[in-house]
Amino acid sequence: MPDPLVHRMDVNHNPIKIITIGVMGGGQLGRMLAHAAQRLGMRVVVLDPQLECPAAQAADHHIQAAYDDNDALDELARICDAITTEFENVPAPSLLRLAQSKPVRPSAKAVAIAQDRLEEKLFFQQQGIDTARFWALERHLAESAQEALDRCREAVFPAILKTRRLGYDGKGQLPVESFEQLASAWDALSQVACLLEERLSLRFELSVILVRDQTGQVAVYPAIENRHRNGILERSDFPAPRDREVTEKARDLAAQVASGLDYEGVLCLEFFVVGQTDDPSGWRLLANEMAPRPHNSGHVTIDACAVSQFEQQARVLAGLPMGDCEAKSKACLLNLLGDHWFDQQGRWREPDWQRLLAIEGLHLHLYGKRQAKPGRKMGHISVCATSQSTLDERVAYVISLLERS
Repeated sequence: MPDPLVHRMDVNHNPIKIITIGVMGGGQLGRMLAHAAQRLGMRVVVLDPQLECPAAQAADHHIQAAYDDNDALDELARICDAITTEFENVPAPSLLRLAQSKPVRPSAKAVAIAQDRLEEKLFFQQQGIDTARFWALERHLAESAQEALDRCREAVFPAILKTRRLGYDGKGQLPVESFEQLASAWDALSQVACLLEERLSLRFELSVILVRDQTGQVAVYPAIENRHRNGILERSDFPAPRDREVTEKARDLAAQVASGLDYEGVLCLEFFVVGQTDDPSGWRLLANEMAPRPHNSGHVTIDACAVSQFEQQARVLAGLPMGDCEAKSKACLLNLLGDHWFDQQGRWREPDWQRLLAIEGLHLHLYGKRQAKPGRKMGHISVCATSQSTLDERVAYVISLLERS
């Protein structure tokens, strides 16, 4: 295969440099980043161990290798001008190796903090941002499991036990109703290092997507309100229809985190909104977690904004100016899980594309995955409208088509 770093020639046969960006990870986020970067005339190289991963289908070049394969990392650095990651669990040492020769955005330091739930919570607190109460659960050297458990006797229950690493979309976490149930829950998670977090009664959840460039300038999208089902994002409403003062505060806190990390690239901050009354003045924002990359909730920016979160990431990687983050319409994102390819009896059925695609303001994004499985993100739908009432009507109709028996 030819080297993906090539030069076009202008009419006078002068070489025109093409910016090539590298992406660690081959999922749908990398796929959408490739589409956005290519619209700007860039080339995209993906490093991922899977042969037919979604990003590789769209990229100009695919290095099929493990994320810690030094030869593959060196090849990626050789042919790319700048490198990013499309998921937070890429090994931080791999990013450090790449950074020895090419710009890596975000930095390995920022990614490493996001990889560890305990370090992440401690970082939020260092920034003066509230979180849910939490307790570390891990065995120290020569310590028994019971001794480790005993340090959590003062924890508040009911709670949620989460692995410190590698958990996402509801994976790696279990509900715990009492201290007496903690041991069995920890056993179920193989007694890996965990975080025990109080279970909160939420009013709703917000996410904030922002982009920060090398000069420290920050551009922030309007906050997004999210709904989950079984730990997986089901729906995102953009801009968040709730109290403006709360959503603006979330944007300010997100920018504060990005500055504290000296962050470069697209960052997502998720916040819990809690409060006993219906009066927003009594609501509190608690930082839940951050994603050092474009985020599922931010997919809605592809169709509702002049510049999507993915184009923002490509711009920062290339050293180009950040784009407009303002919403151009009201919008709602609905994730398409593999469940939508089966009826209530478990029989295969395709979603009704004919009727769905006939809906005004609907945008369909499929990720090129070969097999539908329950809980697997196969794509998403964005519905846009100029008024909230029209948007609500369209979204209700979309949901009725997706949930037909």
